[in-house]
Formats: sequence, C-alpha cells, structure tokens
Amino acid sequence: MSQTLGNFIMFFGTSIMGISGSLVGIAVAISSLWDGVSDPLIGHLSDNCRNKFFGKRLGFMLFGIFAISLINILIWSMPSSLSQSGKFVWLLLCLLAIETCNTCYGTPFAALGIDMAPDYNEQSKIQGFKTVFSIIGMILPSVLMYFFMPSISIGIQTDFSQSGYINIAYINSALVLLFGMIAIFGSLRHIRKNKNIFIQNFEKEKFDLPKLLSGYLDILRKKDFRSVILGYSFATIASAFLTGVGMHLFTYCYHFSSSQISVILITLFGGAIMSQPLWVYLAKRLDKKRSLIISLSTIVFGIFMTVMTFLFRSYIPIETMFYIAMPCMFFCGIGAGAMYSLPFSMYADVVTMEIFKTGKNNAGAYTGFFTFTYNIANSIALLLIGFLLDIIKFDSTQPIQAISVQNGLGMIVFFGCSIFLSLAILVFSQYSIKRADVLKVQLILNRNGENNNF
Repeated sequence: MSQTLGNFIMFFGTSIMGISGSLVGIAVAISSLWDGVSDPLIGHLSDNCRNKFFGKRLGFMLFGIFAISLINILIWSMPSSLSQSGKFVWLLLCLLAIETCNTCYGTPFAALGIDMAPDYNEQSKIQGFKTVFSIIGMILPSVLMYFFMPSISIGIQTDFSQSGYINIAYINSALVLLFGMIAIFGSLRHIRKNKNIFIQNFEKEKFDLPKLLSGYLDILRKKDFRSVILGYSFATIASAFLTGVGMHLFTYCYHFSSSQISVILITLFGGAIMSQPLWVYLAKRLDKKRSLIISLSTIVFGIFMTVMTFLFRSYIPIETMFYIAMPCMFFCGIGAGAMYSLPFSMYADVVTMEIFKTGKNNAGAYTGFFTFTYNIANSIALLLIGFLLDIIKFDSTQPIQAISVQNGLGMIVFFGCSIFLSLAILVFSQYSIKRADVLKVQLILNRNGENNNF
C-alpha cells in the first residue's frame, strides 16, 4: 500500500486526475510532514502503553491496519467530476488520514523489532528478513499494475486507468489486513511470554510535549544519531526524486507502456531482494557503515548508466531501449537493497547504546524521531518536485511532451538522485559505532537481565 502511494500518487494526481503538480506536491508534502510529526507522538504513547493483552505495540497496530484498509480505497476512488480544488481537498484529507493510521501501525512495528532483537548480529538478521518481505510488498504493486492497468504508452484513458488503480487498491487493502493480522497475532505469544520486557518493564512516563521536542533536539546533537537520521533522510529525498518523477520519465521520455514500466520496477526491486544476502554478508565482513557507503556508491553508478540511456534514447528503438534500461535498473536495485535494512539496523545499534546509557527503553520515541526527520525530508522533496513539474511546464493533457519538458524530467530525476545520494554518503561516513562497542554493551545488558530480571 505504501509503495503504491509512493510510486504512483504523483503520476495519478497529475496525469490521471489532472491536478496541477504544485497542488499534488503541496498535498503530499503536508501529509508527509504530518506523518513525521505524528511518529514521535505515537512512538511515545506506545512506549508507555501497558495493555495486559497486547503489550506496548500491538493495540496500536491493530487499529492502524483496519483504518488503513478503508482509507486506501477512498484515495484512489476520487470522483473525476470534482473541480481541481475539490480534488485537492479530497487528496489532502485522505492522505492526512492514511498517514495518521499508517503511523499507528508503522512506528510501533519498527519499535517492536528493536524490542525483540537487541543483539547486534540479530538486528542485521531481523532487518534482513523484514527487508525481503518488505521488498516483496514493494514489488507487488508493479505486478498488479502489469495485470490491471491498460498497456498504453502515449495518451492516457483516464476512466480506464483510474479503474485499474481502484482494483489495485482493493487488493492492497485486503493484503494489509491479512499480513497485518499475521504480524500482530504472530507476535502476540512471544510478547505475552516475555511480559517483563514487553508489558511490565520500565517506569511509565507522562506525556510531555516540550520534553519530547527537547529530546528530539538532544538526539540530533549526538553524532551517531544525527549521522543515521540525516543520512537516511538524504537517501529518502533521492528516492523521492526517482519514484515521484520516474513514472513521468519512463512514460513521456522513453515512451514505455505501463506493462513495460511495471517490468522495469519489478527488475529494480528484484535486484534489491537478490542483494540482501550480499549486504548481510558484507555487513559482517566489513561492518555496517562501509557496506552502506558501498551500496550508495553502487546506486550512483547505476544512475550514471541510466543517464547514458537517456541521452541516446532518440537513436534507439523503444523495444531495444527497454532491454537496455532493465539491467541499469537492476544494478540500481542491488545498491538500493542495503538501504532497506542497514540504516535501520545501524539505528537500532544507536538506540541500544542509548538505552544502556540512560536505563530507559524509549525505542518507540527514538523510532518516531527517526521517521519524523525523513518524513520532513520527503515532504520537502515532494513539494519541490511538484513545483519543478510546473516550472518545466509539464502538461498532463498533452500525450507527447515537448523536448524541453522531457529534458527537464530527466534533469529532475538524475540531478536530484545524484546530489542527495552524494550527501547521504558524506553524512553516513560520520557514523562511529563499531561492532565491538555494541557487543560489549549487549553483554552487560544481558548480565543485568539475568541478575535483575531487566
């Protein structure tokens, strides 16, 4: 569901529903900003929840999946008869609602992973397994797009195309319910078995917004927190440029059909899945920071290869270009695979070190701070993308865009990705936690747990 929104909402709003790029950018940016604000709030509430049946996290997750499933369908069912301002309001309200409910599920879910596996190597493993299944979920919208969207390249049949998105939304919502219930009730027995950790452990704190805000500023002053949070935020901005404008690029510049675009996306995420064992191995062999920097450099090289295809697209037949673009995207996917696991594993290590120093398990709030920052970055990127689409004079009513518009789309994607990936490499390089540091702290925590039921 999240990947469908991330990949297609900008294209859906501008090319299918005819909303201006600026308005779509504003709606997505506001909702993303609110998502960031709500993350530490929900994280704090879940840290201090003491439900005897669901523990800290699962009650929030249960509410989230049911609400998400309903609102997701409403987003794609936007009435085409509404005015542009009416469509903007519909989109904004639905996005605000779904981001709120997604936070109720996503932030406690991320904290649950830290609660269950604080061990250094176990974090890499659990994040690796989560990543594989997450990327399968990311590939699924592209597979559904292949079967449910009309295979068109130039010219958009609005009603037919919207019906395809609605059908995809029904399937996504059903899957959210199914796998959300598996995650919740699959974790329930483990949580109830370890009530001292998940239900009774740590003193409950009253909600204090000024204290929460000051806590956010405090962690940004700490180098390792800052390097992971900001590094991942820059990488998120790069991803927003690719996913936010990628559909426009492949449709209006390469003139690929929707079926070809879905195969391109499947190839991208397929590379990310297949690379998971590689990054887990390199994280053990070289440590997490070096592996992550290698992965980001791999993406930059993949972007460079794609730039070459863009420059020569007018001289190569569409079918041939399609087969040339696929390995470029696969190479980018291999590099991107590490971004779905290593930053979260590194952040879990930082949180473990902080828990050791303070004696307080505020994993939910820390996770909220993390998502708050990269959601702000994402909102800024999407707002900028919306305005850039208007600046280059992208016109959804024109099936064939002017060469200047096509070049503008290419510049938005390639320069946006390259600049912010380079910034991410620079920031991640400041990370200083070593494997030995975490293992030493975890040994002490385990001893305390044996002696004090910690």
